[in-house]
Amino acid sequence: MILGRLNHVGIATPSIEDSVALYRDLLGATRIHDPFDLPAQGVRVCFVDTPNSQIELIEPLGDASPLHGFLARNPAGGQHHLCFEVPDIHAAKAEMEAKGAKVLGEPRIGAHGTPVIFVHPKNMGGVLVELMETPREAH
Repeated sequence: MILGRLNHVGIATPSIEDSVALYRDLLGATRIHDPFDLPAQGVRVCFVDTPNSQIELIEPLGDASPLHGFLARNPAGGQHHLCFEVPDIHAAKAEMEAKGAKVLGEPRIGAHGTPVIFVHPKNMGGVLVELMETPREAH
């Protein structure tokens, strides 16, 4: 596996609208994408472009959203995960597991339309890490 570029930093938030205002008004973000729902993952997301990466704002979608637990512990929201690109998600999953890391579930399609996996924070120095197959248009 070859670790690629940092694609985005995931930020859990109780309100995408309020978080967009913060990044726009306080930090001067000008490239903010329209929010959209990912029902299969129980989240609503909105990407904020930075010069070298993105911020992924993540809000719970529905009562079964996995973000409710995170926001119960962190009511104002906060850093949820880091996402790195990898050339092949299946090879990355196999290598992570072979090295003893706990991969949370099977590869699934993420917010960028490419396969993703998550590696448990206990294996990543306390940080939830998303590995995302590099989008084809980035090749």
